[in-house]
Amino acid sequence: MNIPEELRYSADHEWIKVEGERVRIGITDYAQDALGDVVFVQIPELGAKVTTGAGVSEVESTKSVSDIYAPVSGEVVEVNHDLETNPERVNEDPYGDGWICVIAPDDSGEIEQLLDADAYRQLVEG
Repeated sequence: MNIPEELRYSADHEWIKVEGERVRIGITDYAQDALGDVVFVQIPELGAKVTTGAGVSEVESTKSVSDIYAPVSGEVVEVNHDLETNPERVNEDPYGDGWICVIAPDDSGEIEQLLDADAYRQLVEG
């Protein structure tokens, strides 16, 4: 299972990558593996205000439908439209081409409250 050291993680299996004043989010390798083959990704609306822990997206697989929760509060400033026609990118490259959206956080302090790679590894392996 791939858990990149440079990312932060939520207990709900989302990852975030800090990119200056913004954060890119997606679902973890663990989550995409548990979901199975992803067949649909609901892209959040550009400009949407999101709240930590609230649904920001939805991923449908051959097994189930899962909500994707915002790991931080803020505004959706970029979305990955490629997932509308290529939802399998979530399975193929969850930390790269399979990203879901970029959020401009309201409070960068929320980032520090997320799990680091070691803590996330303990969560999924424990």
